[in-house]
Amino acid sequence: MPDPFDTDYVNLTSPAVAHYAIVPSDGADLPVRPRAIYVNAGGTAVLQDNDGAAISYEVTAGTVLSIRPLRVLAAGTTAQLIAWY
Repeated sequence: MPDPFDTDYVNLTSPAVAHYAIVPSDGADLPVRPRAIYVNAGGTAVLQDNDGAAISYEVTAGTVLSIRPLRVLAAGTTAQLIAWY
């Protein structure tokens, strides 16, 4: 299918062009750092940032989190999350 926008510069304010289901892990970073996270099913999301700080968020389905974590920890995460990048 033709894409008239395929030569446009992709940045953090442009729409995501790909996605993947996040598999939480206590020992591995995400395979691709997302530009945002979509909450597919609500629960708790434990997100780790650049500095190694892990914060627990109570999230509801349909929420978009404007954060770019390095890792989603398995310990404590019950939400089903989708990475947008």
